[in-house]
Amino acid sequence: MGEGDRIWTVPNALSVLRLAGVPLFLWLLLGPQEDGWAIVVFVVSGITDWLDGKIARWLNQTSRFGAMLDPLADRLYTLAAMVALVLRDIIPLWVVVIVIARDLAVLVCLPLLRRKGFGPPEVLYLGKGATFVLLYAFPFLLLAQLDSPVADVARPIAYAFTVWGVVLYVWSGLIYVLQAVTAIRRVRPL
Repeated sequence: MGEGDRIWTVPNALSVLRLAGVPLFLWLLLGPQEDGWAIVVFVVSGITDWLDGKIARWLNQTSRFGAMLDPLADRLYTLAAMVALVLRDIIPLWVVVIVIARDLAVLVCLPLLRRKGFGPPEVLYLGKGATFVLLYAFPFLLLAQLDSPVADVARPIAYAFTVWGVVLYVWSGLIYVLQAVTAIRRVRPL
């Protein structure tokens, strides 16, 4: 097994821990509606996300498995938060539909690229930025639900992060799809 094929590494363990937090996060939002604890789980997830990348580079423990786990955890937290926020009438359903449609459009491109002999498109910083902005929107959306002056401050910040995150997310998705279409139409060099 090559260096990039290792599964049991410290960064991957942090990513698995992050994934294990998704159901807890969702339950806290929908079950007891313990938004404060949900934010704590979310913050811990963010810290472990940052740590797993740093540790992977520091200990030279990067792996394909880790490269797959990290965005999966981001997508699951995003989806869990959005579903919970729609069910609680905090954000409209169309926001979730747009985000899911973008992810499905990008996902459809992957087998088409593979069939033509190409790997997945390069990760764009715009896509990472969009995910980052959306992930920042969620705690602010929850804070905006409080019955306190904090909610009045959090509300415009929450909506700004949400709108900007969705716009960036769609924009990055369009770029991924355009890159895939261009690659598929291009004759593959020998």
